[in-house]
Amino acid sequence: MAKQRNTTKPQVKEPARAPKSAPRQVRIIGGEWKRTPLPVLDAEGLRPTPDRVRETVFNWLNHLLHGNWARVACLDLFAGTGALGFEAASRGARRVLMVEAHTPAVRQLLMIKEKLHAEAVDVMRGDAHATATALQAKNAERFDVIFLDPPYNQDWLIKMLPVCSQLLTEGGLIYAESEMALEQPEPPDWLADWEIVRADKAGMVYFHLLQRKRSA
Repeated sequence: MAKQRNTTKPQVKEPARAPKSAPRQVRIIGGEWKRTPLPVLDAEGLRPTPDRVRETVFNWLNHLLHGNWARVACLDLFAGTGALGFEAASRGARRVLMVEAHTPAVRQLLMIKEKLHAEAVDVMRGDAHATATALQAKNAERFDVIFLDPPYNQDWLIKMLPVCSQLLTEGGLIYAESEMALEQPEPPDWLADWEIVRADKAGMVYFHLLQRKRSA
């Protein structure tokens, strides 16, 4: 009796897909340096604000600031790639102070500043909270816009908002990214002194514009 041929095809195991990584670069959306690429370092926790989010945020800011960037001073406390700070400078902000703790990222920010001849930009190496506290103690400067794009799940916003409130000009705005929507189902207790002026979501990024509530 002839042997029956095995017609079952051997299963070929598909190669595992590499996890999605951060983009190699992002681009400035508008202003003098529109379309200029900003390289993204391969560093843990470095999460550049996506182009789509920055476009929305700067549309908000442009409206709320009446397009008058020439009077605006910005503080970028988790500068990373510099995407937020350089975006503001590209649109004509009179002053942008970038703070970053990661030394290679600081070096890269300084290189980009030099390449763009970004005279309105200053770069400082340091911890965000310690630097903000030191600026508050000096009481020498106030900012119209503060960018807070911290690492997720480390309660950075809870720690940073009290000190940042002392660094804002009257009516100043804070841009805050987080891993959750700050307004739902209701704002947390630590946000009691703040009004959520704008809020949106793109993918897993929740982003907000905050403003201190006016005293009655």
